[in-house]
Amino acid sequence: MPLPDPIDASILIQLRQAAIDAAQHAYAPYSNFRVGAALLLEDGSIVSGCNVENASYGLTICAERSAMVQAIARFGPRVRVRAVVVTNLNQTASSPCGACRQFLAEFAAADVPVYFPDANGEVMQPISALLPFGFSSASL
Repeated sequence: MPLPDPIDASILIQLRQAAIDAAQHAYAPYSNFRVGAALLLEDGSIVSGCNVENASYGLTICAERSAMVQAIARFGPRVRVRAVVVTNLNQTASSPCGACRQFLAEFAAADVPVYFPDANGEVMQPISALLPFGFSSASL
């Protein structure tokens, strides 16, 4: 699998800060697990989102999907993601959930890097490694 184009270190710093800023706005009264995500779009724009919980837990929106919906609302359905950064304010490991992996894969190439906290700090995995058998429009 080809490695993704490297993301400039200064842009990664901006993405991390945007994710942290978004996490500050999370609505997480049930879990107190506040998550933020920031997307680097192909045009260089950065869009972020946070998790929004609900008393009916299945209606909770994760930060990654929140950011992606924000990107589509701002730039339209042809928007494409170049990188994803996820963080949380709980200082704990948290990779994107399966639903978020599939949701992001709809708008990103297989080699798009996803940065997220793990037990040793931050890790990067391409979407294809996080979602090896994901659905795609090509398979429909």
